[in-house]
Amino acid sequence: MVMHMTFTVAVAGASGYAGGEMLRLLLDHPEAEIRTVTAHSNAGTRLGEHQPHLRRLADRVLAPTEVEHLAGHDVVVLALPHGASGAVAAELGDAALVVDLGADHRLVDPAAWEAFYGNPHAGTWPYGLPELLHAGERTPAAQRAALAGTRRIAVPGCNVTAVTLGLQPGVAAGLVEPTDLVAVLANGYSGAGKSLKTHLLASEALGAAQPYAVGGTHRHIPEIEQNLGVAGAGAVSISFTPTLVPMARGILATATARLVPGTDPASVRAAWEDAYRDEPFVHLLPEGQWPTTAATLGANTALVQVAVDERAGRVVTVTAIDNLVKGTAGAAVQSLNLALGLPETLGLPLDGVAP
Repeated sequence: MVMHMTFTVAVAGASGYAGGEMLRLLLDHPEAEIRTVTAHSNAGTRLGEHQPHLRRLADRVLAPTEVEHLAGHDVVVLALPHGASGAVAAELGDAALVVDLGADHRLVDPAAWEAFYGNPHAGTWPYGLPELLHAGERTPAAQRAALAGTRRIAVPGCNVTAVTLGLQPGVAAGLVEPTDLVAVLANGYSGAGKSLKTHLLASEALGAAQPYAVGGTHRHIPEIEQNLGVAGAGAVSISFTPTLVPMARGILATATARLVPGTDPASVRAAWEDAYRDEPFVHLLPEGQWPTTAATLGANTALVQVAVDERAGRVVTVTAIDNLVKGTAGAAVQSLNLALGLPETLGLPLDGVAP
């Protein structure tokens, strides 16, 4: 029996990709009532001008992103640029459950934040990846306990989610060397946001693949290191290279790690099976079947595969997610369900859209 508990929601940054995806999921959440949508430069216009696919909300007028419009809701979702959430959240108080889709509250180490983001750290909130393993545990029960009843949620970075889900079973089981990690990702353009930049124009993007934030500069690196540390890594060193490819959505993350000497290759798959056997949204595929981004489009699903390259002495993981769903808005809904005491899967699509 599901206990009904309708909650009211305000979404700040509703005209952007992340805010729009949050609205799409909340529209089909049986307990959510969307009351307010806000924006910055688009305030005063109708939502349908920016999110024409959200027909049920097309006539809503975007209010300015100010605390007077956000206060008084049960849930406030901040889909704002990095560095903008901290000041808004500080004015909201503890009455609302505040969910930050940006990076402001993900990192524990203020020095890491300042090194990669360049402004003062806003503080650390409970981390919205319910499947995050903790050292010495075979299940993520501790992470779900941290989210239960919380009034603040920091939603993970999309690339971070893909790499973490791919590698953490091997780290938690002590099967891989976390100081020799390599991750190469194929990323859809929606992950870059709606900003008007030359390299994001269709004439530049179509038919081309282009790397970005190469050489250890991507802001998601300290977050990946943090997560794998929670999973049991004493120290983490990762070479991380994302690549924009001509698709709107999706991340395909290929992450490899050196096997601990003496590890039986047959034990590797068992570690991934143990980690994800009971997970509703993270699925280890049958041997020989490889994840594709197309199979996750529109769904809060992560598809994972693992193999051992015996010649190289490395574990190879491939993880596919929709960067806007499991990588952002889906993780937010999943986590707020836990915070509100609702079933974790409520309102979340499991099946993708194909072809």
